[in-house]
Amino acid sequence: MNQLKFIIPFLFGLIIYRILGFELNFYTIIINFGLAYVLAPKFKIIQKQHGEEEQMKWLFFKKLINKKL
Repeated sequence: MNQLKFIIPFLFGLIIYRILGFELNFYTIIINFGLAYVLAPKFKIIQKQHGEEEQMKWLFFKKLINKKL
């Protein structure tokens, strides 16, 4: 799941530079990585009675997604 940290900035860069036609400069790079950081899912490992679980939380998704490790 940590691969999303590398894929999301690439996708935003593709959208910003190719589809919208912006030039590559410092400001578009900052916007690209800022959007990627805000919109990327957040992962936490929590300890429960029956073992460890990985929690995933998205910005616009209200439910937490749990996965046993």
